[in-house]
Amino acid sequence: IFFRTFLQSWLNDQLRWRRQKAKKVALISVADKTDLEALARGLHALGVDLIASGGTATKIRGYGLPVKDVADITKAPEMLGGRVKTLHPAVHGGILARHIPSDETDMSNRGYDFIDFVICNLYQFKKLLKAKGDAVTIKDAVEEVDIGGVTLLRAAAKNHERVTVIVDPGDYARVLEEVKKNGATSPTLRNELAVKAFTHTADYDTSISGFFRKQYSEGDSVRTLRYGMNPHQKPACVFNTDGKLPFEVLSGSPGFINLLDALNAWGLVTDLKKALNSPAAASFKHVSPAGAAVALHELNDDEKKVCMVDDLGTLSPIATAYARARGADRMSSFGDFIALSDECDEQTARIISREVSDGIIAPSYSAAALPILAKKKDGKYCVLKMDPNFTPTEMELRQVYGLNLLQPQNNLQLTEQLLMGNCVTKNKDAPASAKADMLLATIALKYTQSNSVCYAHRGQIVGLGAGQQSRIHCTRLAGEKADNWRLRHHPNVLAFQWKKGVRRANKSNAVDLFVSGEIAFATDAERKDWESFFEVVPKMLTQQEKTDFLNKTRDVALSSDAFFPFSDNIHRSRRSGVGYILAPGGSTNDAAVVATADEYGMVIYHSTTRLFHH
Repeated sequence: IFFRTFLQSWLNDQLRWRRQKAKKVALISVADKTDLEALARGLHALGVDLIASGGTATKIRGYGLPVKDVADITKAPEMLGGRVKTLHPAVHGGILARHIPSDETDMSNRGYDFIDFVICNLYQFKKLLKAKGDAVTIKDAVEEVDIGGVTLLRAAAKNHERVTVIVDPGDYARVLEEVKKNGATSPTLRNELAVKAFTHTADYDTSISGFFRKQYSEGDSVRTLRYGMNPHQKPACVFNTDGKLPFEVLSGSPGFINLLDALNAWGLVTDLKKALNSPAAASFKHVSPAGAAVALHELNDDEKKVCMVDDLGTLSPIATAYARARGADRMSSFGDFIALSDECDEQTARIISREVSDGIIAPSYSAAALPILAKKKDGKYCVLKMDPNFTPTEMELRQVYGLNLLQPQNNLQLTEQLLMGNCVTKNKDAPASAKADMLLATIALKYTQSNSVCYAHRGQIVGLGAGQQSRIHCTRLAGEKADNWRLRHHPNVLAFQWKKGVRRANKSNAVDLFVSGEIAFATDAERKDWESFFEVVPKMLTQQEKTDFLNKTRDVALSSDAFFPFSDNIHRSRRSGVGYILAPGGSTNDAAVVATADEYGMVIYHSTTRLFHH
């Protein structure tokens, strides 16, 4: 036993000595020949043998340096016009071999040398696309698909415990400095360079797959868009790397912002349907809901007038949901993108046909509904059919200013049980309708730009304050919208006498100027324009009349995407009829906020779920 142990130790020492004495070998195959001469001279000065392929070998010889061709070690010349150069066991065995007895025996038996450095960057596929754009042919692209180089990099990066892999000329000096100083590169540097190599090949493959996806899968897994966020942002596309796109374009052509609205709105109505077991609709503008609703309550006569559907009789559930969603804030919904959780029926299509809208996404369309929608905007109205079984990937990747941000999708299913288990006020009496409204408002916030506060009543959003840096400004903005929504139900407003032919958008604008009080500050020209819509110019409501009418409603629900830091939010929301609040706890001022709510007899539930969305 002692002799075997001694012999094994002696053999290991001999192997280590042989490795240290063995000549270092570098394989170089670069498309980007920046600083190649400095690298080759530096390695040669350090006693490293150079092996290179094709044009790289020619360049190095031109510097007056000794270099072997790849064919010298493979004993196989390049073939297929250079398509096969480095794909050989002599190369990849040399890269992948480890310093373990079995690998060293294999290498010795075959007469192959270990390769210690792999310096490689790939055919410049991105450069080709940038230079020639849409003029790039499939033949051009195919010839820029690097096979051997990618294989070299992946092999070297895989074996980075021993092999130094370099893809960036900016790293040449660091590698030379470490080898000169220590005789080899450090594990830390090899780890870093391996990550670079894997990233380089991944980015390369992304470029290639993107090009061929566009060539062979247009309309299937990729769709070219006219432009991005703005007309100068070209080219633009939407694509799915995991199969087909989950939507069909039945009419029109979606734009970049259309799809941001459509897909966010689809998530919202899907969540609402699951949580409240009712058909749901959303009206989206600039990646936040202008309105959202479910069909839990039929529209009463006043609500039908406010939503401008009083001429349509009894509405179907999905038509009810959309009429409420659109009617919540008609000013903000102008030019919306619509999402429906259920099939779009003829009645809903007829409501949409009368409104200014950019498009719709729904799981299906009735035979009567689709032609109505397809005629809008002279046939350019965007109609998307969404696959209701589509599930987004678990991880969400974004790029901001060239940097990648990765996080899990916010796929939290919001339910009454999750959110309303901790009532912190003295009054704990919240009816089922109020809980449904709090849940509706909370789900809407999940898809609203933060900071955000949402007011809801009778199954619909009635005021949403989105994208404000200050919580109280969210509450005020949403409260003002909720007040305007409620004042649109005032008998004086419902009795407006419009001139014949006044368009729906002009009516919405005139009502908004009236209920908000803005018309009182109008210029003479603006006032004259406003008055031209009426047969009888309405008398302005006094502030007392407004207050008296608003005070009749005390069962509005409110949700906030984060905690309320101060009691001013409670005071302001109460003025808009809020009786029920759902918001995360966690503020150092929670006790004071709750005490203020207790003074009003309000109900507050503290959840543990923050819902920021950006």
